[in-house]
Amino acid sequence: MNAQRRIRIVVAKPGLDGHDVGAKVVVRALMDAGFEVIYTGLRQPPEAVARIALEEDVDVIALSSMAGSHLPFCQRLKPLLEEAGLTDKLWVIGGNLPRQDHDALRALGFKGVFPTGSKLDDIVGFIRENVA
Repeated sequence: MNAQRRIRIVVAKPGLDGHDVGAKVVVRALMDAGFEVIYTGLRQPPEAVARIALEEDVDVIALSSMAGSHLPFCQRLKPLLEEAGLTDKLWVIGGNLPRQDHDALRALGFKGVFPTGSKLDDIVGFIRENVA
């Protein structure tokens, strides 16, 4: 990645999830860390997340999920990201993610899995370490 260009991140709230306080805290932390952040707002369908990620030429696709529908949403999102040629981007997800779902999320391509209570510095550090 060009040293002059800041890391670009899209943060999306999937599906019918109506809780975005945590996402906004993460967005602010990412911005404070020097990243360029596009926040989609609430209730995004998978097609919109893929389209925005492609149009905004982001380095990171981040989801914030509190509603418990993270696995079906990610299962629908993965082929859309693949079709859009976004498999080389870093995919991360955070929120209400039970431990038993972490391996399934990683198998879908979400390299970073950050359950509720994760430290903001850990999220920032993970992104810095994993964006080429």
